[in-house]
Amino acid sequence: MDKLHAMNVFIKIVDTGSLTRAAESIGSSLPTVVRILATLEETLNVKLLRRTTRSIALTDEGKNYLQRCRQILADIEEAETELSAQHQEPKGQLTITAPSLFGQMHVNPLIVKFIQQHPQVDIDFLLADRNVNFIEEGIDAAIRFGKLSDSSLIALPIGHIRRVICASPKYLKKHGTATHPKELSEHSCIDILGINPGNHWHFYQNKKSLQVNIKTRYECNQAAATVAACADGIGYGMFHCYQVQVLVNEGKLKLVLESFEPPPTPVNIVYPHRKLLSARVHQFIHWMADELKKCFKVQQFD
Repeated sequence: MDKLHAMNVFIKIVDTGSLTRAAESIGSSLPTVVRILATLEETLNVKLLRRTTRSIALTDEGKNYLQRCRQILADIEEAETELSAQHQEPKGQLTITAPSLFGQMHVNPLIVKFIQQHPQVDIDFLLADRNVNFIEEGIDAAIRFGKLSDSSLIALPIGHIRRVICASPKYLKKHGTATHPKELSEHSCIDILGINPGNHWHFYQNKKSLQVNIKTRYECNQAAATVAACADGIGYGMFHCYQVQVLVNEGKLKLVLESFEPPPTPVNIVYPHRKLLSARVHQFIHWMADELKKCFKVQQFD
């Protein structure tokens, strides 16, 4: 018995809801489909489907096996796509998104490099400090920070980025340097709109999470503007380290409360389920992942 073919037939039976329709969809006869299913159940020594003259239904064993079959066949499809993509020159349109400042600093130069290497590829690059909708905005791949909440997306891990607290020397001289996160509730704070909902920041002390309420005096949806406001002395700000590293090096911002920093934020390249993946998207995301990993090693973001 061809086990992979049998798995595919089993999936077709479930998806079409009928042995007859499954036979039609794969261009086979009904007796052949019945025989394949019976042989598969005999080999596994379990009943996968409950069949009556009018309907079919999955058994508990059938539900588990169906999920594994889908995964196995998807893995095979991805492996074949990856092999074929390695021998194809990518061409066509790509739409990519990334957080604004990180995209400008680290992703955009790589996109330009990719376009130069592949003259038949056109790329639209959307910079946004929000999680854009893949379907509504036609996104092929995205650079995202934090844990994924959408289980329909596949993630390629890139690295981790520190979240740091800083303020300008001018503000610290006038208002004092906080030595514990709880002291921030008495200070003016700056935040990136939507990053820390609820006007509170998270820290860690003795390996335990510590939440501190803050008084937000300035909030903006763009990271660069928010960092500039912090450097101008409005108050304390919580940022990803790459957003403030240049100003820290120039002495225009100073890191504080480093021993209380929350765990570094995971960074991933994410894209829709593998069955929707084109060869050009596949090449781009794996190339970009490798290039960004090199960047993380050099920059030491975590």
